[in-house]
Amino acid sequence: MVTKTEHKFSFGSELLLVLAAVVWGFAFVAQKAGMDSLGPLAFNGIRFLIGTITLIPFAFFIKDNNSYSGPKTSLVKAGLISGSVLFLAATIQQFGIVFTTAGNAGFITSIYVILVPMIGLLFKQRVNIQTWIGAIIVVIGLYFLSVRESLSISSGDLLVLGSAFVWAVQVLLASYYSIRVNVIKLAVIQFALTGTLSLIISLFVENYNFNNIYDALWPLLYGGFMSVALAFTLQLIAQKKANPAHAAIILSTESVFAAIGGWLILNEKLTPTETMGALLMFSGVMLSQIGKKKTS
Repeated sequence: MVTKTEHKFSFGSELLLVLAAVVWGFAFVAQKAGMDSLGPLAFNGIRFLIGTITLIPFAFFIKDNNSYSGPKTSLVKAGLISGSVLFLAATIQQFGIVFTTAGNAGFITSIYVILVPMIGLLFKQRVNIQTWIGAIIVVIGLYFLSVRESLSISSGDLLVLGSAFVWAVQVLLASYYSIRVNVIKLAVIQFALTGTLSLIISLFVENYNFNNIYDALWPLLYGGFMSVALAFTLQLIAQKKANPAHAAIILSTESVFAAIGGWLILNEKLTPTETMGALLMFSGVMLSQIGKKKTS
């Protein structure tokens, strides 16, 4: 039985997830625009370090009321593990965005919502029939959205699809660690690791200067303050209380906001076939969440 207090906590957490989905959806636009001036690694490195610097004061002054009474988890270990996965997911996705549209990237990334319970099979977690049906619909939608007339799929779409698998792991780690450690400090560690690794590697494989950074200033600021510092932290906080099924549905709507942002800001247009594919993907994601048991 869900008490009024638990319902209040869950509703508040889901509102945070809505905000995170909106921010992430429009972040695809910022990430795409930033590629006009910077390489993927430099862009990620700077935006994640901006997010790190933004959160450091909060890590010292905000206490995390953690009621978890199970086995202790090392904050540093949690940060290094989740940070490494975040670095891999963000890097693959960012390279993919160079060769596809913001809308496509948003919809393809949303596949992680279905991948989460599938990966859970490795840990003997049951998957309902709706998830399998939803997965089939998503694959069909992905075909219509991404496969060209020559029956080929763009390299960008493939990279973003690959990143979806890593994002699924990131979501599972966020759920696992968010109740075990201070989420603000966890965010700082994983953002710092992702930003540092990205920036160091960029110095060896990408060419850029301060003029390039200045030209990408607004996408970097949005990516750093909003997408990294705000949205990722909201995800960690919300996943401590939100119903998992509801959280998955809400976060998947970032794909819709990505398409809206690409249309409004970048003048990206979907063909009728691509629109049908996007709708099928979103329908499959939603269907995969029907019938999941609520946790209270």
